[in-house]
Amino acid sequence: MLKAQIVPVTAFAQNCSILWCDETMEGALVDPGGDVDIILDKIAKLGVTPKKILLTHGHMDHAGGAAQIKEVFDLPIIGPHRDDKFWLDDIETHARQYGIPGLRTCTPDQWLEDGDSVSFGNVTLQVHHCPGHTPGHVIFFDPRHKVAFVGDVLFKGSVGRTDFPKGDQQQLIGSITGKLWPLGPDVTFVPGHGPLSTFGAERESNPYVADKVLSGAA
Repeated sequence: MLKAQIVPVTAFAQNCSILWCDETMEGALVDPGGDVDIILDKIAKLGVTPKKILLTHGHMDHAGGAAQIKEVFDLPIIGPHRDDKFWLDDIETHARQYGIPGLRTCTPDQWLEDGDSVSFGNVTLQVHHCPGHTPGHVIFFDPRHKVAFVGDVLFKGSVGRTDFPKGDQQQLIGSITGKLWPLGPDVTFVPGHGPLSTFGAERESNPYVADKVLSGAA
């Protein structure tokens, strides 16, 4: 069974997720954006053996700690989609601009495509390419447990920003309605920031992408 522990990291309170299979205790880290010592301490306390680092997109608060953790555990960095390479290449520049120490540029060992899957222990996550916030953004979905790790595509009561380079609001809305909603209203999602929610709750009340909002705008 999939288990998860959320660890907020960096000044942006980004939700790094430590995932593991409770049958094998093998796990993966989703978006280790920084505060690596905190992440490492939590991994040790949980008794998880990490096998992979999974990135939803290339922003520094999601990927800035990946290079250091890769070195500690000799893990592959997997994801995001290749279109976010320009973000990953500039992590250190952006970290200096925001005054956040310790974040490092990283190069994935594997880029992800829509329809790929990643596994650890007895857990397999589906990969869905969901551009808009960034062009190479992906999300990870466990159909067995109906949980998705969506990075900055969708939040409780909000959606990802699209005013960054190569962001696209219409593309983001299309990713949410075309990729996330079909996964089911009962899916719980872990956003990149803030509290958990369900796709059904957001379809009902999210001021940006609720069904009634989008139908009224059509």
